[in-house]
Amino acid sequence: MATAKKSKIPPAKLDLYEKLIATHPEIERKGAVHPYTSLNGHMFTYLDQTGTMGIRLPEDEVEAFLRKCKTTLFKSYGVVKKDYVTVPDTLLKNTKELKKYLEMSYDYVKTLKPK
Repeated sequence: MATAKKSKIPPAKLDLYEKLIATHPEIERKGAVHPYTSLNGHMFTYLDQTGTMGIRLPEDEVEAFLRKCKTTLFKSYGVVKKDYVTVPDTLLKNTKELKKYLEMSYDYVKTLKPK
């Protein structure tokens, strides 16, 4: 019998991610091993196995976020996700500040055509 995969995400980072998602009751955290959020078939946040968070932002907000947070586009499985940014650990720890980006991301995916 196959054993269930176990997450390797550092518990402290998983707790921060879950605390963030809990700030928005309409958003459901999905994924047992790879936590993520999605709406209408569009993923908009993701926590990789190292505990690095990626968040999907509207195209016109990506550059501003990259400059302000001195970060990069999010890379998942070696692929750069052009509309996802890497959330710095300092911002992940600041739920109040990160919450506005979560709301921006959620509002953005609501505008996308359902898959």
